[in-house]
Amino acid sequence: MPRLPRIDVPGLPRHLVQRGIDRQPCFFSDENRRRYLADLREIALKLGCGIHAYVLMTNHVHLLATPRECGDLGRLIQALGRRYVRYVNVRHGRTGSLWEGRFKACLVDSERYLLACQRYIELNPVRAAMVVDPGDYPWSSYRHHVLGAPDALLRTHAVYDALGSHPVARREAYRQQVAEALADDEIAAIRVYLQRQQALGTDRFQQQVSAMLGRRAGPGRSGRPRKPKLGRGRAEPVPCGRK
Repeated sequence: MPRLPRIDVPGLPRHLVQRGIDRQPCFFSDENRRRYLADLREIALKLGCGIHAYVLMTNHVHLLATPRECGDLGRLIQALGRRYVRYVNVRHGRTGSLWEGRFKACLVDSERYLLACQRYIELNPVRAAMVVDPGDYPWSSYRHHVLGAPDALLRTHAVYDALGSHPVARREAYRQQVAEALADDEIAAIRVYLQRQQALGTDRFQQQVSAMLGRRAGPGRSGRPRKPKLGRGRAEPVPCGRK
């Protein structure tokens, strides 16, 4: 059976994960991580992709990003992967690729889900027992969103900006959300929908995206994963056409 194309609707955020081959490391030093983030910023600016959140783990990367045009997210990851692999191979005297297959990406809907997803991304180092406080991990967007550390890569999402009328209020409101543990069903939904590369949002949102694309964007009734109540979603952007 041919592989279905990814759900691609410009102007809506996407949660993305890219893993190293066989879960092997893709970063070998802090210099590697700085180079990856610099390349990501340059390519994202060129394509007009907004990067809202990120975390660089030892053997994988999570991003929360909004592409401007159809296919931009794929172009970003392809260009970034090629550039970064060339750099690592020359720098460390190795050959071959670093990344496994295709990246996974999940369409993000609803204000509540977007911030839950952002928290999920930035709390990865805590769940992996690498740090106790997410602020102690330097390779994520947490320090920008909560501590106000400058980060030229990031373009904060409107949902985050709506947390307060000025930066200090936004940071404090978001800090309080991060301090509250994500519910088990929220974590499960984030993981399942990302793995299945389906649209995570309300039933209404999934139905709208399905109608626009001409194929199912969410799970069927059989084996449908449990979802947290994520608020109302809207499907205003124009999809990339039916494939």
